[in-house]
Amino acid sequence: MRVTALTGLLCLEGLAFQVAHADGLPNLYGIGGIGHSRASIDDQRIISGLKASGFGVNGINNSQGDTAYNLFLGYRFNHYFALEGGYFNLGEFGYSASTNPAGTLSGNAKFSGLALDAVGLWPITQRMTLLGFIGGQYTRTQDSFSSTGGVHTIPTANNNGGGYNFGLGAQYKINDWVSLRADAKRYRVNDAVGNHGDVDVYSVSLVFPFGRESQPAPPESKPAVMTPEPVASTSAPTPIMAAPVVMAPAPKPTRVTFLADSFFGFDQSKLMPEGREQLDQFAQKLKGAQYSDISVTGYSDRIGAHHYNMLLSKRRAEAVKKYLVDVDGLDAAKITAMGKDGEDPVTKPDQCLGNKITRQLIACLQPDRRVVVEVTGLQNP
Repeated sequence: MRVTALTGLLCLEGLAFQVAHADGLPNLYGIGGIGHSRASIDDQRIISGLKASGFGVNGINNSQGDTAYNLFLGYRFNHYFALEGGYFNLGEFGYSASTNPAGTLSGNAKFSGLALDAVGLWPITQRMTLLGFIGGQYTRTQDSFSSTGGVHTIPTANNNGGGYNFGLGAQYKINDWVSLRADAKRYRVNDAVGNHGDVDVYSVSLVFPFGRESQPAPPESKPAVMTPEPVASTSAPTPIMAAPVVMAPAPKPTRVTFLADSFFGFDQSKLMPEGREQLDQFAQKLKGAQYSDISVTGYSDRIGAHHYNMLLSKRRAEAVKKYLVDVDGLDAAKITAMGKDGEDPVTKPDQCLGNKITRQLIACLQPDRRVVVEVTGLQNP
């Protein structure tokens, strides 16, 4: 029996993987799903087989729907690669043909087995990640047949064999504990009498991690202090000879650096109370002063996906700008915000060695995660 199955699988799956640097999620995750499967039976092959045995076919009724489920485990090796493997069951599909001379031929096929998939991960935003699947499976096929009248057939047949699968998907991180995944896969399977078929699986899944690592507590930080450079004074003229006019040099930009860990929660871009307090103190020093512009730059550390780090750093810089404008009343037209990924690190090259993400490495690279506010043309009243 040739089977081409189109399976719509609505699943509850457990999956956790790290789409950004140091998100604190574990590498190991589980997948469990249940849903509805739908098959398309190759009627023409059945008719041809019966005609070859001297039977005409009055009609064929197909059983195209059943319940499918899977139980998987996965392991994420880094930001871009994971392995998933476990048990799958695609359900049971069948047909019943009425013949002339009077008789019937019925057949059913069940597909189940073990699969191992390589999963490519491509984080495109802080919460959205694209997925790619390619893998192989060991499939057990159980065929059963029955007949009446003059039709004769074997009662059962089993087949164990290899196959392959591939697909695409996307996952949206709702929060640290729940994500939503949608994917489409194609499985290549064989039945027990030598026929081949494709099983297309469309899944909608809920995603659950097994746990979350504890995050290193940020150290206490002191409010930043602005120290603008003094402006040079001009020489006073004498009654005898006028001294040449000495132009005061333009004030150098005033730079204030804030530790990101004192402003934001881990892997977050929402300002914490401590960060808001420091920004209030910073803005208070600008009251009544003249300045040309303010630049806010968010910096990440060197680990993690480049495009994700850029997004997170920019979101943090924009959060600082928004607070300075909305709460402290600074001029939005004079403030710019940008993000940078691991550029101009504070740590030295011989510090914080290694690339494996651990709590020790995260703590060591803390000085690199920062927000720098630079005021140009500052002149205090």
